[in-house]
Amino acid sequence: MTLAIRAQADELMDADDLPVETYTNVVADLAQVNAVTMAARPTLAFLDRIAVSDAPLRILDVGFGDGDMLRRIARWAAKHGRAVELVGVDLNPRSEVAATRHTPAALGIRYVTGDYADLAGERWDAIISSLVAHHMTHDQLVDFLRFMESHARRGWFVNDLHRHGFAHRGFALLATIARWHPIVRHDGTLSIARSYRPDEWPPLLAEAGITEARVFRAFPFRLCVERRR
Repeated sequence: MTLAIRAQADELMDADDLPVETYTNVVADLAQVNAVTMAARPTLAFLDRIAVSDAPLRILDVGFGDGDMLRRIARWAAKHGRAVELVGVDLNPRSEVAATRHTPAALGIRYVTGDYADLAGERWDAIISSLVAHHMTHDQLVDFLRFMESHARRGWFVNDLHRHGFAHRGFALLATIARWHPIVRHDGTLSIARSYRPDEWPPLLAEAGITEARVFRAFPFRLCVERRR
């Protein structure tokens, strides 16, 4: 598979007929992938940068999947004594099932099935996403960027993959060694091929009317976009 152009094939986990139990197992393994690859680190660093006072943070996570990012943020907030209200929204109803199953009720995280646009009337300090941008079409991503720019009072953060040859070749081996679900092995490689490169983000941001966002790489093979106010 060439990486010169973004792949467009659909990922198996996005299939409408995927059984709930299979989906739950897949996103649980993806949470392990995120832990192994330190996926939360750039997002938590962003929250550190915008949490400049003791004021509570109301955070929306778009495409929460297994809910692992929100659980990690809850632990970050508890460690640093920060007040947070955490809400996740995901189009896939299987995500709410999986995330609720894997999240202690005491964390107080609210998971919602639906479109992020349905929450446009609510007030958000920060809007984040992790491993979501590469699932979107071009037009969907531009619309999402516009939504975040309009509704995130302190800033927004996209945490996604970097389309890179080494990551593309190495993930299948890592997934095999770790014995992750076959769909994770398939979709992980495809996700890398579907993701963006640094020079592909500025045109997307320009089309969305955003001029002040920062695009940067984060180890290992993450490509992030940050907007702070």
